[in-house]
Amino acid sequence: MKFPYKKLSTGHVRPIIPVSISYSDKSVGYFAMVDSGADICIFPSEIGEIIGIDIQNGRKGYVGGITEGEKQPYFIHDVTIDVGGWKYDIEAAFMPTLSKLGHGVLGQIGFLICL
Repeated sequence: MKFPYKKLSTGHVRPIIPVSISYSDKSVGYFAMVDSGADICIFPSEIGEIIGIDIQNGRKGYVGGITEGEKQPYFIHDVTIDVGGWKYDIEAAFMPTLSKLGHGVLGQIGFLICL
């Protein structure tokens, strides 16, 4: 698969690609940044809520890198992502404060290792 980099309004160019995230019978399109330094895939909680996930009922963990060092909670859930027509069943984290910080990320486990 090959995707062009996206130019942001700031003028920066980033590897942001379109994905679809599904849970049960609902799905939502979303743009996420490919991040080879991220261990896992993390999306804003709002994305999970749109597709019917009860975010707080997931397996809880904490992350500090994407939050500029301040540890923030996330909640793991099983979802399906569609990237370029290819579907993968993965565990993804949903983070309540991520939408304030920027894009969700597609990390090693669940994205780069799947491909």
